[in-house]
Amino acid sequence: MVSLPNIVLILADDHGYGDVSVHDGPHIQTPHIDRIAEGGVRLTQFYANSSVCSPSRASLMTGRYPDRVGVPGVIRTHPENSWGYFSPSAVTLPSLLKQNEYHTSLIGKWHLGLEAENHPCRRGFDHFHGFLGDMMDDYYTHLRHNQNYMRKNLENIDPRGHATDLFSDWAVEFIQSQYHTSQPFFLYLAYNAPHTPIQPPADWIERVRKREPEASEERVRYSALVEHMDSGIGRVLDILEKTDQLSNTLVIYTSDNGGQLNVGATNGILRGAKGQMYEGGIRVPACAMWSSQIDSGKVTTQLAMLMDLFPTICQVADVEIGHHIEGKSIFPTLRGERQDLSERNLYWVRKEGGQAFLGLNQHSVRQGNIKLLHNSPFEPLELYDLSADPQESHNIVHTEPDLFRQMSDILQSEIQHSGTAVWQAK
Repeated sequence: MVSLPNIVLILADDHGYGDVSVHDGPHIQTPHIDRIAEGGVRLTQFYANSSVCSPSRASLMTGRYPDRVGVPGVIRTHPENSWGYFSPSAVTLPSLLKQNEYHTSLIGKWHLGLEAENHPCRRGFDHFHGFLGDMMDDYYTHLRHNQNYMRKNLENIDPRGHATDLFSDWAVEFIQSQYHTSQPFFLYLAYNAPHTPIQPPADWIERVRKREPEASEERVRYSALVEHMDSGIGRVLDILEKTDQLSNTLVIYTSDNGGQLNVGATNGILRGAKGQMYEGGIRVPACAMWSSQIDSGKVTTQLAMLMDLFPTICQVADVEIGHHIEGKSIFPTLRGERQDLSERNLYWVRKEGGQAFLGLNQHSVRQGNIKLLHNSPFEPLELYDLSADPQESHNIVHTEPDLFRQMSDILQSEIQHSGTAVWQAK
């Protein structure tokens, strides 16, 4: 048994806040995500760093706001639609963990660039088995715009099978390969599910349809895609337990942004969806377990973001961070200790093109329970008191002018700190 813990970080793609059964999601059963939540701590005020994929992943990998590392928007396979370039100078989580002899592995979706210099194996991962691109057009062919972005390390591969099954298989194989080694490991397991296309295996569709006959077909298919992913997570937990590694492993589950409502997802009572700065676009399910360090059955309302997992994992791995980051370790919170993070502001950004954005930004900032958001660059800013109005239904921008000015100043300050993105300077 290694002295330092293993770390398994599981990231879903577009998994909405309401779509786990521990959050009473309708027509859905996620017993293995629930197993993590019930075996440890569930975070009910946990946020992605953006309302879309790439910026959140950049924050997760760096502990920084995404626009500080060149990724204010989605990195796409077509350059004309891409709004980011992952900064070569950004220090990544796996590169730091390797300083303390961690074996680092990414299995699944990368989505931080196709360039040789931004390949996962050149950004700190010893092992990569997965998908370089943004999204798959088909979970079975794994193609995007008729191009194959599946890789094993630097090698192009063309595996057969549903992407969720492949990623689960490869994760199990990796964990098995670490059995009886003295080296701790960091496994970043990043599923494509439940991102579009909503393409679960037929037997999973039938299983949900029979159990939930009143659910719409759209909801059945979406639930099936989530439940299929959840079963893969169960296999990962089972192999950790079978190889006697679970008790010395920190397991974290969360998502890169909120659910996409028009394909059957739900975000519970939260307003909004993926791509929006309302709570439904940025608040995500999150839970963590580590039997030797985290008491089971705990729930916390501590405000936290994806970027906070960077210093949290570094603290767990006994790795020193010698450079500036915006993330804060929440390991004390996970252990049930009181932690005061009230002094900091939380900031969100998304840059996008098309007629809806024209290369401009969405923004949001939160101080305590007060949240200012700019959901569209062509619409007025909105102000909400989340303690009194968690569903963001009462815009107080006109009734609280002093508060609006205060929050606007905070937002402007955060925007100023972003500077010139790497991809703009090229």
